[in-house]
Amino acid sequence: MADAFYRQDPADPNRYLSTELTRGPWSPDAQHAGPPSALLGHVIERCEPRPGFQVGRVAVEILGPVPLAPLTAQAKVVRSGRSVELIEATLSSERGPVMQANAWRLKLAEPALDLPAEFLPSGTRPLPAATEPEQFPSDQEIGFHTGIEYRFTAGSFAAPGPAVCWIRLKYPIVADTTPSPLERALAAADSGNGVSAVLDWSKYLFINTDLTVTLHRQPVGEWVCLDAVTHPQPHGIGLAESALFDETGPIGRSTQTLLIAPRG
Repeated sequence: MADAFYRQDPADPNRYLSTELTRGPWSPDAQHAGPPSALLGHVIERCEPRPGFQVGRVAVEILGPVPLAPLTAQAKVVRSGRSVELIEATLSSERGPVMQANAWRLKLAEPALDLPAEFLPSGTRPLPAATEPEQFPSDQEIGFHTGIEYRFTAGSFAAPGPAVCWIRLKYPIVADTTPSPLERALAAADSGNGVSAVLDWSKYLFINTDLTVTLHRQPVGEWVCLDAVTHPQPHGIGLAESALFDETGPIGRSTQTLLIAPRG
């Protein structure tokens, strides 16, 4: 059993070896988009880091199936500034780019702004007591579903519709590193269309073509909560959106554009 989603290649710091924990639900040879999205977050945070700055939004474009194969991850600053900067990251296999992301990194206010409390994000989603984790409906023995832990407080994989689900990484994204708050948020947010699925898994595909995560605050702790809903349409385009929380309150939002099609 792998002990991380990726291992950095000792011969090339930009090359990452994918493990079976990255496998997704649609194909035994393709990754779930959560781990590679988090890997993009991993390289974005290490791109010319600036003290006093924080990533506020990451928009990931999924250019095609991400193979269970070595991947090259690179990031660069494409728009620098005193208060905001734009970072571009690319994930490639031997066949070319498979994912790309744009991230805005923003300067934190120092000292903190004196804002009226009634205008600050509020509300909580209680973390459930330790119970038997929910099992993801997959016929794959090892995959992303075995590398994370799901705990529902509303809905379930067996009950179609909106759901509130807490997600925790059981392994680091990159071996020998500790997952950052951004990595945890990206890895969890890509499950919005899965935890709030409204269509029968055995009859339909609902694959996201992108993932946009906006964070007004970095998550604290290991758990990230998705208060998620999926909106399908008969013409085959859908939307999954999630309000994101940690144990202390709201942290942001995520959206996914969905391609909906019959299986087979």
